[in-house]
Amino acid sequence: MTSLSKQSSTDLRRATRFSVDFETICEFHPNREIRVRIANISAHGMMLADPLDMEKGARIIVRLPVAGRIEAYLVWSHQGRCGLEFERVIREPDFVAMLDNINSL
Repeated sequence: MTSLSKQSSTDLRRATRFSVDFETICEFHPNREIRVRIANISAHGMMLADPLDMEKGARIIVRLPVAGRIEAYLVWSHQGRCGLEFERVIREPDFVAMLDNINSL
């Protein structure tokens, strides 16, 4: 089995993504917060339906139910959407509970 640290960005991109429509808060440094809408999410990252005024590689902290505050960095941005990769993988039980929480709202 390939270790996570040896997986390429393409391998991580193939992770199952779930369509959601969830509003949350992203924290920027220093002390700046914005509301964003998550369009899809996986255990490895998410796509926002809102543009972010950030450079590729810039980091934010996103607030997620169950998973809590998780650091992510901007991988791509195109036509008002952007993709972020989480610094850590959300464990499967937490990810399932998070999806249940998001879908019940």
